[in-house]
Amino acid sequence: MDREFLIDLFADFGPVTIRKMFSGYGISAEGINFALSLRAGLFFRADEMTIPNFEAEGSRPFQYSTRAKTVTVNSYWQLPARLFDDSEELAQWARAALAAAQRAKVKKRPKTKKVSKAANAPAGKPSQKTSSKRSLNKFAVRKRAKRKA
Repeated sequence: MDREFLIDLFADFGPVTIRKMFSGYGISAEGINFALSLRAGLFFRADEMTIPNFEAEGSRPFQYSTRAKTVTVNSYWQLPARLFDDSEELAQWARAALAAAQRAKVKKRPKTKKVSKAANAPAGKPSQKTSSKRSLNKFAVRKRAKRKA
């Protein structure tokens, strides 16, 4: 599938951003990736709410093979072939895929900041890192004093 075909395919859905990704394209709306167009077909984002619809259509999750095994990506499912001829229903499935992608984004935990060892050191006792910095600073001060003399 080429870029122009994908733009036409999603015309009833609304504006989409199509970017090169892997061996095909990543398709996003509102800054959220919700579909993949690969050699193997068109795959929509799915979750526990939308997977039953894909299963009812006989679709399968995205799979790829490595040298050692076949990997199944259960968060992307192949779009049923019949939807390529029904742009209005395809738009409904695309909206459901976008909603699944938005739900997945909300579920992700915010990144936590790592606390430095110096912050966890007991009060009054410098951390090893601080102590070594002081040693280096003393050495630099002595070196500068020798240069001036």
